[in-house]
Amino acid sequence: MIRTVIIDDEINARLTIRGIVEAMADDFRVVAEAEDVSSGIETIKNHKPDLALLDIDMPDGNAFNLLDEIGNIDFKIIFITAFDEYAIRAFKFSAIDYILKPIISSELLRALNKTKKAFEMEEMNLKLNTLLSNLKASEDSKKLVLKSHDSILSVDVSDIYFCESDGGSYTRFYFTGNKQFLVSKPLKEYDRLLSGFGFFRIHKSYLVNMKKITKYDKLSGGSVILENQKALPVSFRKRDQFIKEYLAL
Repeated sequence: MIRTVIIDDEINARLTIRGIVEAMADDFRVVAEAEDVSSGIETIKNHKPDLALLDIDMPDGNAFNLLDEIGNIDFKIIFITAFDEYAIRAFKFSAIDYILKPIISSELLRALNKTKKAFEMEEMNLKLNTLLSNLKASEDSKKLVLKSHDSILSVDVSDIYFCESDGGSYTRFYFTGNKQFLVSKPLKEYDRLLSGFGFFRIHKSYLVNMKKITKYDKLSGGSVILENQKALPVSFRKRDQFIKEYLAL
């Protein structure tokens, strides 16, 4: 899902844009709107969008003032304006596209489809680069591609502390630095995928990186203590096999 913000000082323009974006609800989601440069800056900082539909000329400045203030532009841009002379400068900011007012639905839909393809290409490149890295890497430096509704990333398997079943159909990953990432796949899929890389399913709800365990506590039915001080239960039926593999490390 491509998280989208709309920044335009004209309320009718924002309504039109929102309606067109929502027609592609399977791929885009409007997370916020803003009406000028100052509120646009706050909106981008707070919501960290993948895409900004950005009017160029606004009452308190223009889109380029906004982008200069943001600094690190880690999102895509579709510029929207009534003034064609801004086009060249707009594209220098790596806009995915540029459309003129009055907004024509077919033109904005074309730009959104172009944006969708750009994200799909980036995702494919990430997966390919991860594959090529894994072909060259040792067992201790493999990478894993994780995808949520809103984003995709490549992570070092060695940075994963444990995975937790979240609602049955979801898995939450816990990483070094207390970072988390929720993936819309069940834990059993990652059990199959990671079991050959030092991970063990200690409980129906937990898959643990054995190399992150500092202690096995026999009290209270049995639990593991991880490097990040997190304690996780070991189920009775998994206990004997877990102890066998833990002692073999």
